[in-house]
Amino acid sequence: MNQVGKKQPFGIPGAEQWTMTSRFGRDYRIMMWKPDTEVPEGGFPVIYMLDANACFGAMTEAVRMHSRGPHRLETTVVVGIGYEGEQPFATERRFYDYTIQAAADELPERKIDAPWPETGGAVHFLKFIEEELKPAIEREVPINQQRQTLFGHSLGGWFALYTLFMKPDAFQVYAAGSPSIWWKNHYLLPVAKRWLTDRELTKPEEKSPLTIFLGVGSLEKPHMIQDAKALSELLRNSRSDMNSEFYLYEEETHLSVIFPFITRVIRNILKPI
Repeated sequence: MNQVGKKQPFGIPGAEQWTMTSRFGRDYRIMMWKPDTEVPEGGFPVIYMLDANACFGAMTEAVRMHSRGPHRLETTVVVGIGYEGEQPFATERRFYDYTIQAAADELPERKIDAPWPETGGAVHFLKFIEEELKPAIEREVPINQQRQTLFGHSLGGWFALYTLFMKPDAFQVYAAGSPSIWWKNHYLLPVAKRWLTDRELTKPEEKSPLTIFLGVGSLEKPHMIQDAKALSELLRNSRSDMNSEFYLYEEETHLSVIFPFITRVIRNILKPI
């Protein structure tokens, strides 16, 4: 007769989580995975990812897998910013944290019979990341401050791009999967144009190195693909001295595209060893 041992919760080896309350009174579930390897000179690179309830496991396991085998890559710390609860997406919270305020006439009609959730928390959320979360992580593990990535999807991708245009020195790599560029009447497109113009006029020695990844699935709504391509063309056609990559993933939907996009970003930002 087979013997069945005591069942226990399963977790990713080396991962831990805790709750942080921002100075704005908002609670976050912080998830962190750190490598069990020697600290590299200058500290570990780090990936900060949004919607961690949905994506932290996928990102962390992808990093773990890519650190093995004949084509292995260096490893990185992964920090997930999530929320209390067991659902993949905390709809009300993410609509607030990942957006700037938008009036009803600046948004499309919602398909469900309910008003749009409260919006407008992006400024406070970015301050939380920069002024509270990053210092807390750096007290836990040595971080290379010149190798920081922000990863977001959908509205999280919008927030990643918003951060790029408002505070570009916050991270060196910005990964925006299926970004909701439609938000607030395509607010980000003219913002991007102004930012690119300013960057083109900046002296080369005053520009920080930047890499931007955009990814979208071929099965997404047409406007999602068109908007991502439009932003990609703006970035690529500028003379602003940065690396910009756009990926269209065949046969992937708005949600399934997260996984190949994670792999693509990891393979581009981590060095072979």
